[in-house]
Amino acid sequence: MANPSAVCNGHLHHHHHQKQNNVLKSGIYKKNGITKGIKKNGISNGTLYKKKFVEHFEQAPMYVAVFTFLGFGVGTIFGYLRDFMRAWGLEKRNIATEREQQKDFVPLYQDFENFYTRNLYMRIRDNWNRPICSVPGPQFDLMERVTDDYNWTFRFTGRIIKNVINMGSYNYLGFAETDVNALKTVTIELQKYGTGICSTRQEMGTLDKHVELEKLVAKFLGVEDAMVFGMGFATNSMNIPALVGKGCLILSDELNHTSLVLGARLSGATIRIFKHNNIQSLEKLLRDAIIYGQPRSRRAWRKIIILVEGIYSMEGSIVRLPEIVSLKKKYKAYLYLDEAHSIGAVGATGRGVVEYFGMSPDDVDVLMGTFTKSFGAAGGYIAGKKDLVDFLRTHSHSAVYATSMCPPVAEQIIRAMKCLMGLDGTTQGLQRVRQLGKNTRYFRRRLHEMGFIIYGNDDSPVVPLLLYMPGKIGAFARRMLEKNIGVVVVGFPATPITESRARFCVSAAHTREMLDTVLNALDELGDFLHLKYSRYSKSSHPELYEETRLELED
Repeated sequence: MANPSAVCNGHLHHHHHQKQNNVLKSGIYKKNGITKGIKKNGISNGTLYKKKFVEHFEQAPMYVAVFTFLGFGVGTIFGYLRDFMRAWGLEKRNIATEREQQKDFVPLYQDFENFYTRNLYMRIRDNWNRPICSVPGPQFDLMERVTDDYNWTFRFTGRIIKNVINMGSYNYLGFAETDVNALKTVTIELQKYGTGICSTRQEMGTLDKHVELEKLVAKFLGVEDAMVFGMGFATNSMNIPALVGKGCLILSDELNHTSLVLGARLSGATIRIFKHNNIQSLEKLLRDAIIYGQPRSRRAWRKIIILVEGIYSMEGSIVRLPEIVSLKKKYKAYLYLDEAHSIGAVGATGRGVVEYFGMSPDDVDVLMGTFTKSFGAAGGYIAGKKDLVDFLRTHSHSAVYATSMCPPVAEQIIRAMKCLMGLDGTTQGLQRVRQLGKNTRYFRRRLHEMGFIIYGNDDSPVVPLLLYMPGKIGAFARRMLEKNIGVVVVGFPATPITESRARFCVSAAHTREMLDTVLNALDELGDFLHLKYSRYSKSSHPELYEETRLELED
């Protein structure tokens, strides 16, 4: 593996100028959901996986796609009709309008998404941004609100909806809690340090708690060093530009999180997209990058870095890490792994997808994760070789400009991580990880048996249930809330316009009774709304061997 310090000093020049015409493409095929290997060039990919790797991406029947497009078509036609009526004063205009002095200006917001927001999203807006008034544990309390103008504005009734089962928060291990004994150390740190730092890490904002946390994170992950940041989103968006720049190539999964996409765009590097979790698509881009080099000049790329996530938050799929690591070593590229949803949630002891696949942390050049999910806190980390972390301490925009993580949050992460590692003298952390795995597999298995189409890996606690048709998004969320169940529904632009879905997040804190209550409600609602589209075929996204290269920027 190439020296990771070269990621940060910018002086590494890969041997990409040597055309590797003798490289053969590794063949992959699937049988019964298990990844198999075709032996080529003396290497069998079947040896890369030490356990079954099962993922589901079943295609809906054709009639579902037809009615989905028809639903959006009808909504669009009526949207244009209502816009016409608003323009002629036949319908009240609730949206913001340009001032008279600016009537000749080019409108700031005049695109399809604005049209979509006015005429489609507004109809089901009541299903988002619902304010809760308790800890987001396995259950929460919800502030009731109603609308008198079809979701343009809301007013609160003063009523609190109690004990709503929470199936939407990323509280994978149940550390979002208010138990006095559990939060005792956090309370002590709050009284000692207060709530804010009021400075950056490079100035007066590095405390002993930060140093303690960073050492603990490095020990937990099994790496040389780590650095923590106060915001998970900024951990990606502000650190990627410090690692790559002009003359570098970023190979990004098409379903990467917006924070990764923003970081890649801010870096100024060339970005090329590979199909989701598609090893053939990635290898083709790697081969082309080595053979052809940079556009126009044909010079070798300064660096090539692959951006992937551990668990993809909208698909529930797990990265094919063994195959990607094999490719990265083969082509001398770097690997940046975002474990926001996977750290704590998968692996025998909660150490993420690296542990899940039985691999070494040294196989990944840049390990990134957040504390906002499994740890019930806020912020994120970058971990790896000491040279890499030392470079980021002086060059990261988050380290230079952003306010440091507040001490009580740091202590919450420390207590949760010590619990996972067994350093608190108990096995509670390990029990939480195991309980999450049991709950995940039970919940997914029952949904499959009921006939719903769900996406993702059998071990992923992120469970997308496909709704497809736009009219069913609002109906699903409203009827679930009537049964005291809080769910997250997702549509365009967060998903493809024809793949609206409900996304469940399973937690170790969910009891079997809670899950059964949700499943029984889903069974009944699935029949009522006709959501059971599955034909019990465990198909998956097709393996594409010849992909069109997509370039966002040269």
